[in-house]
Amino acid sequence: MTECAAVILAAGHGTRMKSRLAKVLHPLAGVPMLSYVLELIQTLKIEKNYVIVGHQAEAVSALVSEKASTPILQNPPLGTGDAVLQAKPSLQDFRGPVLILNGDTPLLRPQTIQRFLEAYKKAEARTGLLTVRLDQPAGYGRVIRNASGEISHIVEEKDASPDERSVNEVNTGVYLCDAAFLFEALDRIQPNNEQKEYYLTDVIGIAVSEGVPLIGVEADPEEVIGINSRADLANAERIIRNRINRYWMMEGVTLIDPGQTWIDAKVSIGRDTVLHPGVTLEGHTVIGEGVTIYPGRIRDSRIGDGALIKDHCVIDSSELASDVTIGPFAHLRPGTMIHKSAKVGNFVEVKKCVLGEGSKASHLSYLGDACIGKNVNIGAGTITCNYDGKNKFKTIIEDDVFIGSDTQLVAPVRVGKGALIAAGTTVTKDIPPDALALSRTKQENKADWVKRRAPKKNK
Repeated sequence: MTECAAVILAAGHGTRMKSRLAKVLHPLAGVPMLSYVLELIQTLKIEKNYVIVGHQAEAVSALVSEKASTPILQNPPLGTGDAVLQAKPSLQDFRGPVLILNGDTPLLRPQTIQRFLEAYKKAEARTGLLTVRLDQPAGYGRVIRNASGEISHIVEEKDASPDERSVNEVNTGVYLCDAAFLFEALDRIQPNNEQKEYYLTDVIGIAVSEGVPLIGVEADPEEVIGINSRADLANAERIIRNRINRYWMMEGVTLIDPGQTWIDAKVSIGRDTVLHPGVTLEGHTVIGEGVTIYPGRIRDSRIGDGALIKDHCVIDSSELASDVTIGPFAHLRPGTMIHKSAKVGNFVEVKKCVLGEGSKASHLSYLGDACIGKNVNIGAGTITCNYDGKNKFKTIIEDDVFIGSDTQLVAPVRVGKGALIAAGTTVTKDIPPDALALSRTKQENKADWVKRRAPKKNK
């Protein structure tokens, strides 16, 4: 690749988003939209790259630094031309093209920028821009060409004449400019517009007027959609999720209905996994091979090979080993670890708990702050009472324990290996291995009590 530098514009407020959050930090498929542009730069291996920040500079800069890019503050905001000019001190010794991108254009593919760079090099140009033709170009700067078809200038829509607004070729805001020419031209532009801002597009006008070699390369309109509103955000989300779904299907994952399957950008999925309609996979979730998942939500979790996740489960920050069965209607909260071949059934909530290999909690239980061994049976209605109103305490259940229904384990407490807890027991002290624990009162049957209790009827 031709050596180049990159400048990403990410200083805008994004007022049309009507949000307290900076526009470039709004998430798309689980990651900030700016991340897609930063990852594009990484894929292209452009080492000299700078991000112009302004609104919520601290938060945006944190993301930029995390991605090994360099933030540069623009303050006050005086337009796109002024924004690029902030990178001049960092590039004053650079000799080569500068790629200018926008932080709110997350759909660009590396192949498109590679093609742009190759066309720029082949034409021996010193300036270049990506353009697209739109059926409805409202809101975009128009690319105006002369009678010979060469680009003469770019005009922002708010400054365009009626004839210029009728043009359907628009500026994408993606440029390649020779560094020396770029910064010399930026020093010369004037804010001769309604907004009194320094427009980067004026550099193209200077290039044309001075005969500087210029090329225009058309791109796929889908790739250069700019995000200025919540509607734009939803449209970009749809496109990105379609790309993600298509990728995983090509990798051997079955999506029964891709239109009703939501997979975040950082999710990983093994082959022969089947995702049913209504599945949502979020964050840094990792799904193994041969997993079957029915409608529900999984976030920041690891699911082992061959697992079965039944309908309407919520799994958050948990780890599941191979061949486990979860649900339906189970809730695994952060810190949960389910070992091989274990089972968590319907209406069971698990939090910060280890469930050992082959153990099962089939229904209607709460297991919190517990360490449960192998081959343990958790009866229906079992509760680990882990909280006294001030502090959390741990329950330890060793291997091969059988816990009857409607048992309460008042932590801190330990149940020894092989113990049996009778149904309806409240456990308040440790149980030795192989012991039977029960804490019921003696049952008493009172004969004919109901008849004696019933009031006499008046005759």
